[in-house]
Amino acid sequence: MTASTKVIIITGSSDGIGAEMARQLAKKYGTQLSLVLAARNLELLQAVAAQCASYGCATLVVKTDVSIEPQCRALIASAIEKFGRIDGLINNAGKSAQALFEEVENPAWYEELMRTNFWGSVWCTHAALPHLISARGKIVAVSSLAGLIGVPGRSAYSASKFAMGGFFECLRAELKSAGVSVTLAYPGVVATQIRYRGYNAAGESAGQSGLKEDAAMSVEECARLILNGMESGQREVVMSAKGKLGRWLKLLAPGLVEKMALAAVKKEARPQ
Repeated sequence: MTASTKVIIITGSSDGIGAEMARQLAKKYGTQLSLVLAARNLELLQAVAAQCASYGCATLVVKTDVSIEPQCRALIASAIEKFGRIDGLINNAGKSAQALFEEVENPAWYEELMRTNFWGSVWCTHAALPHLISARGKIVAVSSLAGLIGVPGRSAYSASKFAMGGFFECLRAELKSAGVSVTLAYPGVVATQIRYRGYNAAGESAGQSGLKEDAAMSVEECARLILNGMESGQREVVMSAKGKLGRWLKLLAPGLVEKMALAAVKKEARPQ
C-alpha cells in the first residue's frame, strides 16, 4: 500500500447500498483504494470483495455483527493491522422494522434494533476515531428519512435513526477543529430488501414491506449520492424532493407532514 492509498471501512457491505458503495469506490479509485468490508454474511462479503478486487483495489473482509461491541472493535483493529490507517468510515449496517406500537406484545426487539442501527455505529466510530483524527478523515452515517420524519408503523426504526442523527450532529461539531468531516445521509425508499428482512410486531422477519415501493430510488443512485456527499464533505444528504420538502414543512405545517408520512405507508399497514 502506498502513502496515497486511502483506506475506507464500510459496514453492512454484503449487499444493497453498502455493496454498491464498495463497487463504485473500487471502480473509481482502483489501486489507490483499500476497502475493509464488514457484515454478517461472509459468503456475500467475499463475493463483493472479489468484484472490488477486479478493479485493482486491495480488500479485507471481516465478518462482523455490529450489534456486538467487541466485534465492532475487532473490525477496526483488523483494519489497522492490515492497512495501518483509516481514512473513512461508512456506518451503513442497519436493520428495518415495521409494526404499530399497539400491536407489539414484547418490545424487547426494539432494544435489539437499537443495538444494530445506533450502537453499532457508535461503537465502530469510537474505536476508529483516533485513526480518523490522525488522517483528518471522513465519517458517514447512513440514516433514513424516517430519521427526520416519524413514519406510522416505524416507531422502532425511526427512534434508532433519530438517535443516529442526534449523535452524529453532535460529533460533527466536536470534530470540526480536528478536520474530520461527518456526513449524515437520509435515503428514502430504496430498492433493497432491508424492509422485507426487518422486524414485524412479533419481533420476527417481516417478509414484506409496509411502504409503497413504486417510486423507490435505485441502489446505484442512492450509493452515488452518499459517496458524493462524503467526498465533498457535505453535512447532510437528504434524498428526494419529498424528503427535502417534508423536512421544512415539519417546521411550518407539522400536521401536513404527518399526512405525507401516512400516505407513504401501504393502506393495509396504516393505523385504523
